[in-house]
Formats: sequence, structure tokens, C-alpha cells
Amino acid sequence: FFKKQTETPLPPARIATLTSLAALVVAVLALDLDAGLTAVTLAAILSAVWPDDSRKAVSQIAWSTVLLICGVLTYVGVLDEMGTITWAGEGVSDIGIPLLAAVLLCYIGAIVSAFASSVGIMGALIPLAVPFLAQGEIGAVGMIAALAVSATVVDVSPFSTNGALVLAAAPDVDRERFFRQLMIYGGIVVAVVPAVVWLVLVVPGFG
Repeated sequence: FFKKQTETPLPPARIATLTSLAALVVAVLALDLDAGLTAVTLAAILSAVWPDDSRKAVSQIAWSTVLLICGVLTYVGVLDEMGTITWAGEGVSDIGIPLLAAVLLCYIGAIVSAFASSVGIMGALIPLAVPFLAQGEIGAVGMIAALAVSATVVDVSPFSTNGALVLAAAPDVDRERFFRQLMIYGGIVVAVVPAVVWLVLVVPGFG
């Protein structure tokens, strides 16, 4: 009644690709090598050994999305190196009204995280909240939780790494339409979530 299922062995190209991914993780985490250069080197080796499979894979890459994300990340990186994000956060933290400063910091975290690393933005903004947290008018736990939620929930944005991966990996969809849908949804999240978490976590004074 039951047919015995035969397991199809993985082709050599796929085994080599999985091995290369594991090697990339080890090279970056253990050997502290540059992630981009290591990935390109491994990809070049795979392309040289299996050119036919590589051509098919390259043709399926969403290059418009890749170029968009690279451009946005470069722009945000320049802003960060120039100190623009820190300057904006310091300006907000100097406001004499702690609750207003808190909601503005949440919005800064959400807007910037839609284009950059959420963890990096949290690391930059949380120290800026310390001065008015020390006054005792705002709970530290609620403020840090609000910043964390504001900075991470916007990862659905197509400009962020996670959103771009979802966009690039979506099968059989109109990518331009899907991009617009993600952008609209991400915009709504950026506009609404910081205010909601501010009302729920910061205003009651948790912590």
C-alpha cells in the first residue's frame, strides 16, 4: 500500500554551495575576514566550477533590489559617519520635555532603522536617552522597550535587509507591485508604531 520513497541525492553544485555558506560564516565569525570580499571570492569559485548553474542563478537575482539596497545603505552609512544620526538624537534629547523627547527618539529609531541596522541604531539611541531617564520622569524599562520595538518592527521595509530578502525571494510575483506594497506597509508601520509603543510603554512610566 505504501510506496517506498527514494531519496534524491543533492547535486554536487548544491553541496558545494551549502559548504561555501558554512565556510563564509566561519570565515567572518571565527577568522574576522571581510564578509563581502569573502562572499564574492566563494561565488567566483563556484561560478568557475559550475558555470551553467551559475548563469541560471545570476539571471534570477533581483538586481534592481540589490542596487537599491546598496545605495540606501551607502547613504545611511555616510550619514552615520558624518554624525548626522547622533546629532539629531542629541538635539532631541536636549529638549526640556522628557515625554516629547521620548516619542521623537522612537520616531528617529523607526525612520533610520527602516534603512539601516536596527541593532546599530538601538546602540546609538539608547545612550542618548540616559540624561532624561536619569531625571526619573520616564521609566527606563518602558523607554528602552519602546526604542527596541520602534527600531525592529520596521524591518518589513523593502529598504531594509530583511525586507529586501523577502522581496528578492518571493516566487512568482510582480516584484514592482510587491515592492510598492511593502513600501506602503513599511511607511504605515513607521508612522504608527512609535506613537503606539510610546503611549503603551512610555507614558504609563513602566520601570
